[in-house]
Amino acid sequence: MAAPIARPAGKVGRPGYDLDSLLAVAVTVFNQRGYDGTSMEHLAAKLGISKSSIYHHVPGKSELLRLAVDRALDALFAATEQPDTTTGPAIDRLENLVRRSIHVLVAELPYVTLLLRIRGNTTVERRALTRRREFDHIVGELVQAASDEGSISADADPDLTSRLIFGTVNSLIEWYRPSRGLGAEDLADAVVKMIFDGLRVS
Repeated sequence: MAAPIARPAGKVGRPGYDLDSLLAVAVTVFNQRGYDGTSMEHLAAKLGISKSSIYHHVPGKSELLRLAVDRALDALFAATEQPDTTTGPAIDRLENLVRRSIHVLVAELPYVTLLLRIRGNTTVERRALTRRREFDHIVGELVQAASDEGSISADADPDLTSRLIFGTVNSLIEWYRPSRGLGAEDLADAVVKMIFDGLRVS
């Protein structure tokens, strides 16, 4: 039997690609070039396959974008449904949601990066932004509940506080790289300590 043909490093080609590997490469290209600046030709060249091979899996690049941002959003919403983010004191639920969100960011870094960079230029992007606002609303409600229970200062504006909290979390995409040796738990510990040591009422 003939040995498999070696392929260039970093490329995925016939027959060794599937939707997951195609999506991973597409997200990388979207993050590098921007979604609007990426064509099917760019994706095909990066994958080392023809455009028709991509169309075998998806009808177009908008479907790749939808799959990518939904992957990030689904993981974030799953974090809001865990026992430690739905039961107990609101301040603890908020802290646990921040911690879980950081774990999502680390685990799905390219997908979360893409999600945070979309601007609402397409139907898929606008739908994703609507879901992001739903997530922000959940965070805001937790901040309000923590204020109502006296866990944080009554002077803290819930909307502003939730924006500051997740502005900090979201900024991690700009500098965090797993190769630097900082794991998700250490990163979450550092961010949670910085935020909640100042937020909690003594």
